[in-house]
Amino acid sequence: MGTSFSFVHHNLPPIIQFCVTSVDHARALYRDEPFGVELEETVYAFDATTIHLCLSLFPWAQFRQRAGAVRLHTLLDLRGAIPSFLRITTGKVHEVNVLDDLFFEAGAFYVLDRGYTDFQRLHTIDQHHAFFIIRAKSNLRCARIYSHPVDKTLGLKCDQTISLTGLDSHKDYPDTLRRIKYYDPTHEKNLVFLTNNFTIAALTVTELFKCRWHIELFFKWIKQHLRIKAFYGTSENAVKTQIWIAISMYVLVAIVKKRLRLSANLYTILQILSVTLFENVPISQLLTDAEARAKNLDLDNQLNLFN
Repeated sequence: MGTSFSFVHHNLPPIIQFCVTSVDHARALYRDEPFGVELEETVYAFDATTIHLCLSLFPWAQFRQRAGAVRLHTLLDLRGAIPSFLRITTGKVHEVNVLDDLFFEAGAFYVLDRGYTDFQRLHTIDQHHAFFIIRAKSNLRCARIYSHPVDKTLGLKCDQTISLTGLDSHKDYPDTLRRIKYYDPTHEKNLVFLTNNFTIAALTVTELFKCRWHIELFFKWIKQHLRIKAFYGTSENAVKTQIWIAISMYVLVAIVKKRLRLSANLYTILQILSVTLFENVPISQLLTDAEARAKNLDLDNQLNLFN
């Protein structure tokens, strides 16, 4: 089934146990869901988002000298965009440290941004027979061992087998790596990727990294549509509970969407449910005509004073 919540045990709070059970159910439903790249292996995106807090109201969440924050670290299964690992920390905890809490699934791909560049930790992924794809930093020191042919009409610049030459980086990652350079026409810039997978096509590596933006959309969706920027309590327990409730709501909507085979997106479904909570109508009937209802929800209720 893939990587699941690594901290699941019976003494967890009920809200977390409920979320874990819901996640397992959702991932089973979305097991064969396409995500834009033809690949049989499981693909995860790992990232963190910062939720800023007022330090005077949340003194336990110190981030900087005069600012508070918590971080939501998430491992997202790209099939269905279902979170398979979550950890909430204070803003002081650097995102790369949470890699130590993951259980890496053999054969799976982990897509990371360059903020997670830590070659010792990346080597740990390789030792678990899993694969990583990460953007390389501009100061990468390496030596080219071999250059593979590429189709430059696809935007590929090079596909190389390299060895790290930095004193610390070579010690932390003594094996060879694959370096792929790609021109992104959308943002008009060159991107360099590192991976320990030498078998998939170079263009597939770039496509997998593009899919990392699913986790950015997940964070945006959670923050904007489940309202975790405004908290009902100021204690650590209150903040974490509200975040877990938001995640549970997201997963439940994903389950409803799949079980009822709805074409509407998650936001539309949640929007409809939020304004029809007290209607005595079967949920399947309520959401069947989701697109028509969504258009009605978008109407401005304010009176038109200027015709």
